[in-house]
Amino acid sequence: MEGLALVEAGDTILVVEDDPSIVELVELYLRREGLAVLRAATGERGLQLAAERNPLLVVLDLGLEGSIDGIEVCRRLRATSRVPVVMVTARDDEIDRVLGFEVGADDYVVKPFSPRELVARVRAILRRVASEGAPGPAPDAPARFGEVCIDRARHEVRVAGAVVHLATREYDLLAYLADNAGLALTRRQILDGAWDPGWYGDERTVDVHVGQLRRKLGSALPLATVRGVGYRLG
Repeated sequence: MEGLALVEAGDTILVVEDDPSIVELVELYLRREGLAVLRAATGERGLQLAAERNPLLVVLDLGLEGSIDGIEVCRRLRATSRVPVVMVTARDDEIDRVLGFEVGADDYVVKPFSPRELVARVRAILRRVASEGAPGPAPDAPARFGEVCIDRARHEVRVAGAVVHLATREYDLLAYLADNAGLALTRRQILDGAWDPGWYGDERTVDVHVGQLRRKLGSALPLATVRGVGYRLG
């Protein structure tokens, strides 16, 4: 299997999962990509390792047993870190996806999942993170849509001057819509542009994230649903 060209050998993924069989399978596939894997069977241990080892990414089970479940782990991670989080859930209910995204998850997979799918999602996120961290031209001037300001230099969004916290994926989605302001974009175009070219998964993921943007930014966000097509900003 082709390795991850944008990471160094030994770079670390933290897997927080209490099912040993799943951990072993995930570790096998991630190690084939040249990644080191840290294991944590509880939320407490996962938070400890995340603070001590600064992993590139966290694969996190939503339904962890014990006093701290996956939602709480993600919430605490987001309080101090922007480390990407791929949430693993046993149910494909929209409420689980929304809840995960609300606390800052970047992506999700549903059990039982294909290890190759998980690796593909990890690869896409790490590629995006590497691209964001690479040197490049000076950031564009802030983009403004009414009271909404997208400040790329600060990597933040403000509404009427007040900073609104967005999860990484929500920010990427809004930035992509801003780059294509005025255009009606299909969900597949949005997935390819804001997620990663060739990303495969349920196109309803876009609807969930759009819903989150509308909830957080409110009526100040001029984001329209285009019937039979997708979405248009501005």
